[in-house]
Amino acid sequence: MTAHISLYDLLKDSAHHHGERRAFAQGAKMATYAELLEDVRLTAKRLADSGVQAGERVAVYAGKQYETIVTFLAINARGAILVPINPQLKEPQVRHILLDSGARLLISTGPRLRRIEAMVQDIGLDTWQLEKLQADNLNTPTDAALVTAASAVTDSDPAAILYTSGSTGRPKGVVLSQRNLVSGADSVAHYLGLRADDVILGILPLSFDAGFSQLTTALVSGACYAPLDFLQAGEVPTFCEAQGVTMITGVPPLWMQLASVQWPQPAGARIRCFANTGGHMPPPLLEKLKNAFPDAQPYLMYGLTEAFRSTYLAPEAAATRPDSIGKAVPNADIRVMRPNGTECAAGEHGELVHRGAFVTLGYWNDPELTAQRFRPWLHPNGQVPRAETAVWSGDIVYRDSDDFLYFVARSDDMIKTSGYRVSPTEVEEVLFAVDDVIEAAAFGVPHPQQGEAIIISLFAHPQTQLTAQALIKLCRDKLPTYMVPLHVSFHDSALPRNPNGKIDRKQLKQQFSEFFSSPLTVTE
Repeated sequence: MTAHISLYDLLKDSAHHHGERRAFAQGAKMATYAELLEDVRLTAKRLADSGVQAGERVAVYAGKQYETIVTFLAINARGAILVPINPQLKEPQVRHILLDSGARLLISTGPRLRRIEAMVQDIGLDTWQLEKLQADNLNTPTDAALVTAASAVTDSDPAAILYTSGSTGRPKGVVLSQRNLVSGADSVAHYLGLRADDVILGILPLSFDAGFSQLTTALVSGACYAPLDFLQAGEVPTFCEAQGVTMITGVPPLWMQLASVQWPQPAGARIRCFANTGGHMPPPLLEKLKNAFPDAQPYLMYGLTEAFRSTYLAPEAAATRPDSIGKAVPNADIRVMRPNGTECAAGEHGELVHRGAFVTLGYWNDPELTAQRFRPWLHPNGQVPRAETAVWSGDIVYRDSDDFLYFVARSDDMIKTSGYRVSPTEVEEVLFAVDDVIEAAAFGVPHPQQGEAIIISLFAHPQTQLTAQALIKLCRDKLPTYMVPLHVSFHDSALPRNPNGKIDRKQLKQQFSEFFSSPLTVTE
């Protein structure tokens, strides 16, 4: 049995066992695992010939086309460090990532390279044009013994740097090891029950840990990865039907869009499991998706870039505990901790702390922040350090008497109003129960008397008769006085997103930062 140290090892294993199965499907483009492995080896050989060494950073700035996937895996095969750049990012963010990572090579599409040509020249960076890789590979002889640095790679070596969305400032690079990627893929594929005959929809950005997981779980299970870069939600069911998609993972804003379009039953009935990550899924939305996918099992997941995947709520628990984020995924130890380092009792709010194989290596070029968030996990006697560190998530959660975990809020999203700490989720859930509400975000802004006042930004169906007054009254009926919003703002379109598709609370807060600086006006 060959040890799986890297993603390249997973690819070789799937090519050995499932060589003639589809590995990639997108429109008219299809590749088997045997074909994918050969293309990866050819591209890895080109990387080696161009002087790329193990440990050097190679950035990829492109959509989810076949050549992108080949390049990702070739970088891994070479032992270099992959730096995926979200294709939605603009030149200033791309420049920051290239400079911060110290990338020695940028691989992108021709049009993108032309748009950032002056910036690339200013940095002094080598570039490859993605579209030419396949044609160039046809003229590249390969020798499998020459294409990788596998003998020098261990599972603790850095494999990728994923940059956070930057919602709290400039993007920070989180360094993932080979072990993080392989163990994470194995764990998620195991609890989702993925099989070689599955077709996994790749709808999230590959620069986002959950989007990258859609590719890696396909590799570990021998399934087909079917990526889609879409403009309208209505394109998704059509694509799923054409490619035979059986598994989808999304974030709440994306699920809200997909729940609002028609799913023809050949497509909807074929989905056998769907998963949510990146935020709480409101129970009404979960019910809509169950109707759209009548034979599918729902998995409600929680994770953070610094530890990949932490918990999941199994389908059998989703019906009775839809508000829970579940229990620890396989190969993870999850605790709820007080600021003094002691463990919280059942029902007590504390910070989620994660120990295990998925805890990443820290932040690139930021040893100070790494030391703050990544700390040694002590043995219960308080003296013997365990072999691994743990990551302090910054997320406030609590555990019930049956050890199910519940997300409260990001510590920096908590609203501090009138002496209370309010979770945005508690307020949003009242609004999600209203049929016409598509999206809602609660957040706090400065207020002269309350410290912070609660504002709701809301996107509803165009023909809705809802009013701000009616929604505030509903909140009064359902919530304590200190949780009632002082203002409801209706948006004509979807709420702003960060590059990973999550609602951008920071942008919303900035829009209303001075709303209560003038004499108080309450929407009633």
